[in-house]
Amino acid sequence: MRATVIHGPDDIRIEEVPDPVISRATDAVVRVVESCICGSDLWAYRGVASRVPGQRIGHEFLGIVEEVGSGVSGFAPGDFVVAPFVWSDGSCEFCREGLHTSCPEGGIWGQVGSDGGQGEAVRVPFADATLVKLPKETAGEEKLLPSLLALSDVMSTGHHAAVSARVRPGATVAVVGDGAVGLCGVLAAHRLGAGRIIALGRHERRTAIARDFGATDVVAERGEAAVEAVRELTGGLGAHAVLEAVGTEESMRTAISITRDGGAVGYVGVPHGGSAGVEIGRMFDRNVALVGGVAPARAYIPELLADVLSGAIEPGLVFDRTVDLDGVPDGYRAMDERTALKVRITL
Repeated sequence: MRATVIHGPDDIRIEEVPDPVISRATDAVVRVVESCICGSDLWAYRGVASRVPGQRIGHEFLGIVEEVGSGVSGFAPGDFVVAPFVWSDGSCEFCREGLHTSCPEGGIWGQVGSDGGQGEAVRVPFADATLVKLPKETAGEEKLLPSLLALSDVMSTGHHAAVSARVRPGATVAVVGDGAVGLCGVLAAHRLGAGRIIALGRHERRTAIARDFGATDVVAERGEAAVEAVRELTGGLGAHAVLEAVGTEESMRTAISITRDGGAVGYVGVPHGGSAGVEIGRMFDRNVALVGGVAPARAYIPELLADVLSGAIEPGLVFDRTVDLDGVPDGYRAMDERTALKVRITL
């Protein structure tokens, strides 16, 4: 089959790789029909995150089950499914607590030795625990597919930021980052009933989506200017909940600075700027909480899926470019150059 592999910085290729096969009774083989490029994939593309030359890449996909192992009871060939960006066994103590990302038997698509989501098919370990079944008829609903795909990572991650930051009805929320995750964080905050949502971003196409998702205010400044702007909007108090969706030192420093005393920062931006933005003494004095990490998407998908199917939320609006498998290298370049927000891959 054909799949996306990475050979080094700026070197993404589409190559022939071995077809996935059932290797354990709990496996399934899924034919991918929709995938996408994640902002976190760009760290490998830019050489910031190391990868083995020839390693598979991509961790978000929808697909059709083609084959199941003898130990799989919840799925059959022909089922339409969404995969969270990590697999998990569903039976360990962490999985039972809803923290599937800490499963000792878990992993992420594209890690060494596994299939990546940006390919024609994927072997799914622990299929019963990992996959979420979708209504079969939705496989043909073109308008719905992008939002179903967003559940695999960005919508679940934005929701994790909002839950971690303790977003509640009527709260003032600020979102640092105007990428797909940050925009989904705006949508998640709106879904949870936030009274005011301040989106920090300077790209007009992205902030327009933020407003569609429920943002009431937009702050285009950065650094200290952004802190001053948010403080002014909130009467000098700051936001009850701040969603940090970038992961740099500057973004973390901004997030903590604009949090109201007694408030919380929900951080989901993949850290790549060290921890210098986290000033423990200042947080201690102001009773500011810092909570978050890798989103346990498998725990969130069922409840978010219901809202996607009902039309209550449409996170698929974050996709602004669609390519086929051959167009994936161009899709990486577009996201790296910020001419695309998030690239959808149709197979």
